[in-house]
Amino acid sequence: MIGPVLALSLALPQLDIPQLPPITREPQVTFLDRSGQVIGVRGGRYAPPVDVAKLPAYVPAAFVAIEDRRFYEHNGYDLAGMARAILTDVGQGHATQGASTITQQLAKNLFLSSERTLERKGVELVYAVELEQTFTKQQILGLYLSRVYFGSGAYGIEAAARRYFGVSAEHLTLREAAMLAALMKSPTDYNPAEQPERSAERTGLVLDAMVETGAITSEQRAKALASSPKVFKSAPDAASQYFVDWVDAQFIQMGPPKIDLVVETTLDARDEAEAQAAATTTIAQFAHDNVEQAALVALDPQGRVRAMVGGADYAKSSFNRAVDAHRQAGSSWKPFVYLTAMEAGRTPDTPAIDQPVTIDGWSPKDFEPTFLGPITLQTALAQSVNTVAATLADEVGRPNVANTARRLGIVTQINTDPAMALGTSLVTPIEMAQAYDAFSNGGERVRAWGIQQIHTVASGRELWRHPAPATPNVIANPALGEMNQMLRAVVASGTGVRAAIPGYDIAGKTGTTSDFRDAWFCGFTGGLTTVVWMGRDDNSPMRGVTGGLAPAAFWKGFMRLALKHTPVTPIPPGPPAPVAPPPPVLAPAIPTNSAAPTIQDGPI
Repeated sequence: MIGPVLALSLALPQLDIPQLPPITREPQVTFLDRSGQVIGVRGGRYAPPVDVAKLPAYVPAAFVAIEDRRFYEHNGYDLAGMARAILTDVGQGHATQGASTITQQLAKNLFLSSERTLERKGVELVYAVELEQTFTKQQILGLYLSRVYFGSGAYGIEAAARRYFGVSAEHLTLREAAMLAALMKSPTDYNPAEQPERSAERTGLVLDAMVETGAITSEQRAKALASSPKVFKSAPDAASQYFVDWVDAQFIQMGPPKIDLVVETTLDARDEAEAQAAATTTIAQFAHDNVEQAALVALDPQGRVRAMVGGADYAKSSFNRAVDAHRQAGSSWKPFVYLTAMEAGRTPDTPAIDQPVTIDGWSPKDFEPTFLGPITLQTALAQSVNTVAATLADEVGRPNVANTARRLGIVTQINTDPAMALGTSLVTPIEMAQAYDAFSNGGERVRAWGIQQIHTVASGRELWRHPAPATPNVIANPALGEMNQMLRAVVASGTGVRAAIPGYDIAGKTGTTSDFRDAWFCGFTGGLTTVVWMGRDDNSPMRGVTGGLAPAAFWKGFMRLALKHTPVTPIPPGPPAPVAPPPPVLAPAIPTNSAAPTIQDGPI
């Protein structure tokens, strides 16, 4: 069984080695957050070859020590090692994987299948020799480290460093490098996130090998073993993948060139992590009330997406509820009704009556069983009184309310039946964030966007930059100021009190749909608008979950952290209301004759 392989090995120096097949790879697109942190990679499986010179010396040394100690001495194959391995497995009909040098492993990854036959092993040897004749040792290591599989979906050392430790490969510690090298024996059995004990045992063997090869000292080994790297159970950028999918779809529509590119985005990775953590915490807190899913969109005043949560767990479901889930808005729709009324001349102090009402055969019901009687519009919105909202929409015209919603950023179809005032139209969280951003930024309409710039990897040449966003004014004063006064009251004394954050100018609106199928909180302060939704994918009811409960808790859990690194800014008042010109002063009429006018008693 060993004759053909050994004979081929001995004959290789005299053979006329054929030319290597071309080394191909699909280009990758790397997505960065607003500070330059990698949040995702799309495209081909393999990254560009690693520049080994940029890595700490102990990183490649760890792989050489445990995988191929004679790497710098052989010409692609280790004859003595092959003989030992083949003799060990004599009678089994195949050579062991342990006989492969790093160059042979690279040849297999580049050109061959994973079948283990003597014929394939012979071709592997030929390709390994050709690789050694074509590339330097550093180049071979760079190709190898960019191609090997590290488990958990990570191909290449850069992806592995980010997946397990949340750092670039250039910043790996000695122990982290040894942990990654340990994975070469089995990415499943020595996965540090899933098998920490077996990983630690194998890592110790890697460090021992590094001492034996002179790559590190015994003291460095002891220090490395004493360290405790943080290993992420799931990828640290997992929360960002909903957003990356969203911007990647837009990127593809641009028809970019098929080269390695970098896409700089508007996302704030810190805000994103805080948003996902708040979603996870709130879902767990209200799980007994049948809360299953959550979505969040946070926008700055120009419409830049700062955070996006598309669901409870991207690994379990990549469906982006923040962008693609169309759900009833409930009472979070009412600001469109009230804005239409303010623009028609009502004010927050306009009187209204909470009483039974029927409109075209439909009778709205309030959440509370009793009616409040005479109240103001401000109280009606703060307490989310359905009868007043339905009456108001009927008075100002439901088509006018629909036009107001579209003007602010709602793009999906809007119904105009009497119940529309209570949010029966289907909307997405990102639409609602666009619309509420106009209340928070001084009355300007925005379109949510996430791609800031695109440039090449090779030269850094800029290919595209987002133009200055057009933000026309769509809410004028006094209506803007009146609406923000009322939306503040929702948080100060109404259904949104659980969303209040001391020291911040907070406004917003709760939303709850029939049978508690959807629950919303749409809120803002100066500089940041955030909309959250909670519910279930199958549209089944939750157990008594209103917008003022779980969504308000989710919203506050995110905002109280996000605002710590956002300047404290009051909600801007917007442009001043136009001053109506005074009526013209008319001169007294001059009689056409000099006679004084006659004063007559009684009718003419």
